[in-house]
Formats: sequence, structure tokens, C-alpha cells
Amino acid sequence: MSARVTAIVVARDGAKYLRRTLQALESQSRRPDAFIAVDAASSDDSGAILSESGAAQVIRVEGRPSFGAAVSAALRVAPASVPASSGASAVSALLPGAASTPAGPSGASTADDEWLWLLAHDNAPQPHALAALLSAIEVAPSVAVAGPKLMRFDDPGVISQWGETLTKYGTSVITVRDELDQGQHDTKSDVLGVAAGGMLVRRSVWASLGGFDPALPSADAALDFCVRARLAGFRVVGVPDARVLSAGGPELFGRRAVSGIAQHRIARTAQLHRRMVYAPAAALPIHWLSLLPLAILRSLGHLISKRPDFIPGEFAAALAVMFGGARVFPARRNLRRHRSAGWPAISPLRMTIAEKRELRAHERDRYERAIGTLRPHGAQEHPDFFTGGGAWVALLAAVAAVVAFGGFAASAALSGGGLAPLSVTPGELWSNTGVGWRDAGAGFIGAADPFAWVLAVFGSMAFWVPSTAIIAVTLLAMPVAAIGAWLVIARLSKRSWAPNVGALAWAFAPPLLTGLTQGHLGASIAHAVLPWLLLAGLLALRSWTAAGAAALLFAVVVACAPMLWPALLIAWVISMATRPRSIHRLAIAPIPALVLFAPYFMDHLRQGTPLAVFAEPGVPALPASGAIDSGWQLALGAPQLGLHGWSAIAAVLGFEGTPVAAVVVAALTAPIAVLALLAMFLRSARIALPALVLALLGYVTAVACSHVALVFVDGQPLTIWPGAGLSLYWLGITIAAAAALDAIRVAVAPAGLVSAISLMLLASPLIAAPHLGTAAVRGTDGSMLPAYVTAEAARDPELGTLLLRALPDSSGFAAELQRGAGASLDQRSTLAAASPVGRASDGDAAERAALIGELAANLSVPSGYDARPALDALKIGFVVLATPATGADSAAAISARPTAVAHGDATAQAAQALDQNDLFVAVGETRYGTLWRVVEPSTAPLELPDAGTRPLLVNIVVGTVIGLTLLLALPTGVRHRRIRRATDAEIVAASRRRRAEPDAEAVVGEPRDERSEPALVGANETRDRTATQGSSETLEEMPDARA
Repeated sequence: MSARVTAIVVARDGAKYLRRTLQALESQSRRPDAFIAVDAASSDDSGAILSESGAAQVIRVEGRPSFGAAVSAALRVAPASVPASSGASAVSALLPGAASTPAGPSGASTADDEWLWLLAHDNAPQPHALAALLSAIEVAPSVAVAGPKLMRFDDPGVISQWGETLTKYGTSVITVRDELDQGQHDTKSDVLGVAAGGMLVRRSVWASLGGFDPALPSADAALDFCVRARLAGFRVVGVPDARVLSAGGPELFGRRAVSGIAQHRIARTAQLHRRMVYAPAAALPIHWLSLLPLAILRSLGHLISKRPDFIPGEFAAALAVMFGGARVFPARRNLRRHRSAGWPAISPLRMTIAEKRELRAHERDRYERAIGTLRPHGAQEHPDFFTGGGAWVALLAAVAAVVAFGGFAASAALSGGGLAPLSVTPGELWSNTGVGWRDAGAGFIGAADPFAWVLAVFGSMAFWVPSTAIIAVTLLAMPVAAIGAWLVIARLSKRSWAPNVGALAWAFAPPLLTGLTQGHLGASIAHAVLPWLLLAGLLALRSWTAAGAAALLFAVVVACAPMLWPALLIAWVISMATRPRSIHRLAIAPIPALVLFAPYFMDHLRQGTPLAVFAEPGVPALPASGAIDSGWQLALGAPQLGLHGWSAIAAVLGFEGTPVAAVVVAALTAPIAVLALLAMFLRSARIALPALVLALLGYVTAVACSHVALVFVDGQPLTIWPGAGLSLYWLGITIAAAAALDAIRVAVAPAGLVSAISLMLLASPLIAAPHLGTAAVRGTDGSMLPAYVTAEAARDPELGTLLLRALPDSSGFAAELQRGAGASLDQRSTLAAASPVGRASDGDAAERAALIGELAANLSVPSGYDARPALDALKIGFVVLATPATGADSAAAISARPTAVAHGDATAQAAQALDQNDLFVAVGETRYGTLWRVVEPSTAPLELPDAGTRPLLVNIVVGTVIGLTLLLALPTGVRHRRIRRATDAEIVAASRRRRAEPDAEAVVGEPRDERSEPALVGANETRDRTATQGSSETLEEMPDARA
């Protein structure tokens, strides 16, 4: 008896393809005996088209069922034998959700000669497809499932999919896809699985096995059915002579597109579900317990392979299967009930690791060779760093840095302004990060400044003498800034004049040089890193490696210059709003910084100083020339009074008190300002506009800093140094001016030369400042206290030194307690500096602060006060009285207010009081002031409060987030220079041209900027199942038992 075939066409929103599919069905050389049409809740014209198709029955299934559920619904309504034509279409409707129940034996024909031909709306069969399928089953009665060769709908000469199998670890693999059909695979017939589209399946087998697993709505549904058929003793074959068109994989059924992220989640869920179904009962608990650990391991693999957007899908799939017992156990029972063969029966049809590796290499080589033929048409050329002058600009900046700061190279450390030496070992540097005991001020348990992490990293690079890292930063800041600015501007330019002038403007920027000469280390590092952050942000639009680097650089910038938080967050939000397609990469930028700042902000919040998180880290110090509050001087790029040193030059020339200095500075900054404004009226406006917005954000930040006081020096409020805000302002102006240079067509060289020379002249007083003695920074031997104290501290690091300094207004003394060899830069705490007199972050700290103030007030004047209890409680071994000439730094000092006397008289009176006190013995004069030692100081260890588990938890969280971000930022594999995303059709077309014309090159469309797209992405992600699943399967240590 000849086979009887019922064609079932399932459509959902597929009107675009459906008419062609129905016409192809009518054109079959061997037409099906019956035709059932299923409308799977379409919202387009698919239902109307099916109603006019002449089908024996047209069924509409509500609830948007899967392809397999729609087929089962059709079989429940249709009798075992449906006449080929009924003359009129009978339209039936099912209740929502009714299609979710798999077809059972009821209503199904038990005759083995009745077959089902399953077609989706996009599966247009070629004229002899059904005849070829029937020929294959007639010669092999054991065959229960036959599948055609799926060809691309838009290019019927290309194989879309041919054969499916499983690897050792249960990953589904399409054995052939997106290859030109030259008959190279026609000798293969026995396969483990075939695709659902065009599948010819014996109706009795479909009914017996229960159709497709309801837990597999798309991916792996057909493969799983074929595996169950194989285990039930039937054969599954592929028929290469039968060709059926396909517009995409099963995930696209009823959808216009599926993102690679969603496809990965679907495929991974299907794989884990099959694993739980196929595993022996004894291994089931082990597989269940391994779901989350494997998700974690695979997530690390995705980070390494730069696919972090797959990580949520990993956990979503694991959780769905973990709590999907209601689907797993019915599927296991169904498999057990019909299985007649063991798993070894399908082992020869599974793909070995070597075969999988060979398949990957073949696909990778095919895509790379094909894309190699795609060349840009009119691609934009960008300046080269070496041939375009970038190396010479970096060299010039390095020479200027050596001229300005080369004298520091012979020093062991730098001090002055906001600088102090670092701790002497990397271990001490890292102990001063995170949350723990802080020796600053009166001492307290709290979070370190995020800047301490940056200092720990830099100091560890110079582990032999960590303080030399600060000298290296000072010498390298200018060339590093120049290189970063050159690279980022070159990506936006076609001429070398633009990046060369821009890099010089950035390297010789007044905010950077003022920061280096006045000891504002954090702001100087932020200035050097800002262009690198912008560069990484541009690349992050298409690269996960760059996105990770941008997140790390963002954390570095705000850790060094917290006042830039608001401006950078606004810029971040704008970038995401204007680049919605890259929002998933841009969104991670502030995450490491937020984790770093979270415990720090919480401590400030508890202390009542939440805004102090924006304070500049380091040693709080008043500018030598005074704080600036003038908007016009800030607009000229001056972060403090003195107009970059030109006011002093004007005074020497006899023009003190005149506007000469302001006129000179304005004239020297005019060329770059004019270029920046001119850029808005040229074709460079698309670059200049965001650059000037960035400049505006920086200027507003600088103005706000100059009017906001968040920390205290000797009990007096200190405004934030506006240099970091001016760096952002200068960056925007520089990019806009460079864009103008790139856009103007005449007088480019004169404009560039005038701008560069004027800016170097503007910075010349700042470069000469270390040699003229006007710089606050000075080279030191690395000591922070007198040598006698340092020697004693080596034996007892807990020994304290009380520093007393008369306040300038003669209202009392500033007292500071330092332990060991002194307060290093990494020990400085904004939490302590932001606490006004009498306030501390906890009760114990408040008591210690009060005790220090009481002790200092009584020691500075003759009195009958017994200081021994206080000295022992605070474990003070020395007292240093700073003379008016020493001007010692005062960070986190506590004011003590005895009877007011003149400044010099107060110091002399305090020295006399200490000389008369029997508890102290004078040691002598030092460069830090007069030193006394305490007679028989306490040797008992300090009793520090218990910090609990908070430090450990904070360090674990911070370390994990930074580590994962660093893992994401590390480049892996070979980087390819990509023109733009190539589609499968373009790759196939390119391959054809290579075969036809080996020397020809393909020209593909209008390219995007090749520099902004560093990663090669070959095929359409919605079709690439192997790429989204297979690359991380080696992380799974446990196979699917026998699956």
C-alpha cells in the first residue's frame, strides 16, 4: 500500500512567505493526500491567506502556541484520514492553552502508511521534495522520520541547515549550515536529527512519542523528537534530494528577529532540559546540583570570550530548569515508556570533540576568508600614530616633563601641597584600602578613600620604594596624556594636524601642570586618564573589551577626582540615550566605581557629610596663591589665583595690579577658543557639539567646586580645588578645536602652529615653577617625622606623635596625632578631613578627639594638668611643636583653644610649657619643628575596636567586581579589523565571487568607521546556534550521563 501523506502548514505572522509556500505545495510532483492549515494566532494576513488556500481544514489556535503544539492541535481536530478536498474550508477554534497538551493516541491512525509532512509558513518545498522524501522511506521501512535539506529562502542555492547532532556534553550542533550546495554532503543520509521544517514523520510514531516536548518550544524540539525516535528503535534519515526553503531557525517562528542574547538563553535552556530528561535517575541529583555552579563557570567563560550579555541567560536557563520539575518528570516518563534501545545505539551519530573542533575551525576559516574579500568602499582614513606625528608629540611632551620635573628623579619621595610619601611596603598600602581601622584624625573604623586603591596599585608597581611611583606618575603624566589625546582625536579626524595640536593642547594644559606643581595628584591622574576613558567609551559601542576597559578607567577617574561624578554621569546618560543599540555595553561603565564608593558613601552618610564624597582626596592644603572664585579666570583654565604664573611675571616686570597678565593669558588662549567656537559652523559640528557640551559640564563643575567647602584645614573650611573640572572643560575645548582644524580647508598649518605655540607659551611659567621655587611640591627623603621618631617607630609602629601648630588667627593650636613613621598619603582620609571640630563618625572616635583637644590645650600653656593618663591612653611618645617658619601640613587636625595670644608668642609659650613639664624631655630642633619625647611612654598595645566582618565582606565584593571587570577588559584572541557587520548573504556572495574570480574583491555598501568596530562578527546572530552555544561547553565538567 502506498504511503498516505497529510501536509500540515503552520503559520504565525508569516504572510510574507506564506503565499510562496502554498504555491510550492500545489506545485509538488507528488501532491499530499490531505492538507491541514493551522493559524497559530497570527496578527497579520496569514489567517486570511490560509482560509483561501483550499485546505481541507483551517484551524486557528489561540495563545500563540509553539510549532509542535500547533501540529498536535491540528491532529486532535483532524480525523485519522482527511479527504484531499472537502470543497469548503471548515474553520475550528481552540480555547487558549488547549494546544499545550501533546497529542495522544486517540484519533490517530494506527496504520503505518500514514505520514505527516510538517511545514512552517516559510518552508516552501521545491517541486520534487515530497517525492524524494517518500522514495527514501519506501526503500527503508524502518525509517520513521525523514528530513529534507533546508535551503536559504533568499538564496536557494545555499544550504541553510542540513542535519543535527549532539556532542558528548549534550550541545546541539547543526552539522552543515550556510554553505553553497555543490552536492558535497549528498552522500550522507543517516543522521541523529533533522529540522522540524519539512520533516516527514510517521503519524503513528508522532502519536506514540507524544509529538514535540512541550518544554522545548523552539530550539532542539525536532532534535529531541528524533533522539526519542531513535531510542524507540526507528531510523532517522536526511534526504539530500529533497529541498525545502527556510527563512531562519525554529527560534524565528512567528518572530521578525531574535537577538543573540535571547537565542543563547533559549538554546541553553533546551540543552539543560534535555540533560535532566536524558540523565539516569542516579545522576539526576548531581546534574540538578551542578546547574548553578556550571552557570557560574560558564559566565566566567563568557567574560573571557567577551560575551557578558550571555551571562543573564545562563542563570535564567539554570533557574528555569532547576524549578522546572513539572516539565522534566513527564518528559522522563515519556522517554522511559517508549525507549527500546540504549544510548550506545546513537553514539556513532554523535559528534566527537575532534569533529566539533574541526567544524569550528572550518566555519571560522570560511567566514574569515569570505570577509577578507569585503573591502571598504571609500573608507575613511585616519592618521597613523608614527607617520602622522603622534610619536613626535609624545616625545615633546616627555621632554617638557623632564625639563619641568626631572629634578625630582633623584628624590625618594615627593611632599608639599596635597602630596605626602606613601607607605613603605605594598602590604601597608593594601592594608589602607577597603574598610578597617583608619589612623587619620582621632582614629576610627571606616572606609578608605577610593583613591587609596589607585595608590595601592601604583605603589605596588614600585614595590621596592612605593613612593617612587608618585615621581614616575609626575614624569609620565604629560606624555601619557598626550598619547591618549592623540589617539582619541585621531579616531575623529582625517588630518594629522588635528590630533597633533590637540595632543599638545592636552599635554600642556594648565590644569595638569598646575596640579603637578601644587601636589594635586588625583586631579593630575584624572587629567591623564580622561582621554583614554573617552577612547574606551568610543570603542565600547561595539567591543566588550573596550567596555570593560571603560568601566575600569571610569573608576580610576572618579576615584582620583570624585568631583567629576556628576558630570561623568550626565555624559554617560547622554551617551546611552544617543546610542541605544550599545546601551548594554555602556551601562556597565559606572558599576565598578559605584561598588568602590558604596561603603565610603555610607560612612559619610552616617557621619552627616554625604556631599563630602565629592571632596578631593589627599592632604588638604590651601593653595599658595589662594583659592579662586572668579568665573572669568576659570574660563581661562586657571584653577587657582596667579593666572598660570603670569601674574608673578607681570609683577616682576613692574605691572603688578594691572590687567597685563590677564590680557596676555587671554591672548594665548584665544586661538584654541576661536577654533572651538568655529567648529560649530563647519562640517565638524557633529563632533564639536558633544565636545562643547562636555566642556560646559566641566566648567560648571569647576565653578561649583570653587564655591563648595567640604573639608577642613585647622578647623577652617576649604573649597574643592577646581582643577579636575577644568580638565574636563579643557578636554571639550581641545576636541572641538581639533575638529575645526580637521574641517577647515585653508590655512590649516598656520592655525595649528599658532594654537600649539601659544598654548606652550601659556604653560611656560608652570613648567619653570619647580626651578623658580614657586611649586608647592618638593623632593624629600621620604620621611614624614623627625628621624629620631622614625627610628623609634621602627621598633613600635603604634607609638604616637602629637603635632602642635599655632593657628594663624592666634585662636589656639591645631593638634594632629600621627602614628609610627607618620601619616602617609594612602593613610589620609576624607572622612576625617570632612569632620568639623568636635564631630566624629562614632562615639569612641569622638571621645579620642575630645581627649586629643584637651591634651593639646593644656600642654600648650603652663598648667597643673596631669597629662600622663591621656598620654598613656593615646600611646603618645613624642610631641612636635611646629614653628611659624616650618608651616607643616595639617590634615585632619583637631583644634585646641587655650587663651589667645599672638602667633609667635603662642609657639614660644607652648615651648616653655613643654620644657617645664616633667613628663617631657627636649630632643632638639628639627626641620619639622621642636621635638620632645615622653618620659617612659606606654608600651601597652592599643585597644582598637572590633571592625567585625564588614571589612572582609567589602573587600570580597570590591575584589570580585573589579576582578570580573578586569577579566572582561583583558583582550583575548586575534583582533580583526572589521568594516561592518557582514550578513550571511554577503559572505556567501563573497565566497561565490572568490570561486568565480579569485583575484576579484567584493565591494559592500557604505562602511562604518572601521576604527570604531574592532571585533569581527561574521554571520547573522539569529542564525548562529553553534557560535552561541558551543564555545563554552568545555567549561562543563560533567557530560549528560549517557546523553
